Amino acid sequence: MQINLLYFARLREAFQTGQETLTLPDSIQNVADLVAHLSARGGIWANELAANQVFRVAVDQDLADFSTPLHEGAEVAIFPPVTGG
Repeated sequence: MQINLLYFARLREAFQTGQETLTLPDSIQNVADLVAHLSARGGIWANELAANQVFRVAVDQDLADFSTPLHEGAEVAIFPPVTGG
C-alpha cells in the first residue's frame, strides 16, 4: 500500500521534510503499525515518535487514534498538538 505522509511544525523541522510518499509492507495496517515502522528508522524518528512524545495523527484530514486503519492512497498527517487563543 502506498500512502502520502505530511509532517508539520517541530516534526517537519526535525525530520527535515514536510512530506513523503511511502510504500508500506503488507504488515502495516493501522496508525500504530505506521508509527512503529517510522520509529524503526532510528535516530530523530525514534526520538520524536517515542511513546513519551506528544503528537497527533490525522488520516484523510480526520483525527485518528492508533487503531485507525490505513488504506491505499491515504493522506496521513503527523503533527504536534496546537493551541489557539
